Amino acid sequence: MGSKIASNDLTNEQRRVISDAVFCCYEQAEQYFKRSFDRPTITFRRSGKNAGTAFLQQNRVNFHPLLFKDNVDAFLEDVIPHEVSHLLVWTLFGRVQPHGKEWRSIMLGVFKRSPSATHQFDVKQVAKTFLYECNCDTYALSTRRHNKILKGAQYRCRKCQSLLKAS
Repeated sequence: MGSKIASNDLTNEQRRVISDAVFCCYEQAEQYFKRSFDRPTITFRRSGKNAGTAFLQQNRVNFHPLLFKDNVDAFLEDVIPHEVSHLLVWTLFGRVQPHGKEWRSIMLGVFKRSPSATHQFDVKQVAKTFLYECNCDTYALSTRRHNKILKGAQYRCRKCQSLLKAS
């Protein structure tokens, strides 16, 4: 099965490198498990601080284009096998713990990679924050919290208990 690839931040060559790495992981898994797997859709969207995300029920993986550009080797060696492992676990075992024994066994057995649940990339350039103030301090809130405030959520300062307001 072919895959659909969408992007707005990467060159065709960069998209091809990632696509080839994903498909190579699938070939390794097919040899290891002696069975075939449907290839996923691959997308490249900015996703906060996440280097990659597996959407299990959609059979889709998303990769952060800016983090890829700054961390090519780590993506190819760790991030791509990490996300492919999530999709393989879903196919083979269904709903289990995201970084549980099944996922760890695929990372180690199939891809010969350390089963690390998080990356250590510098995310300053991609982690957008919004400044909010209370009566005693200023806070940098994440996009997620900022959006929740726009939808009506309220956050209070833990020190002075006043509501946080946009700066």
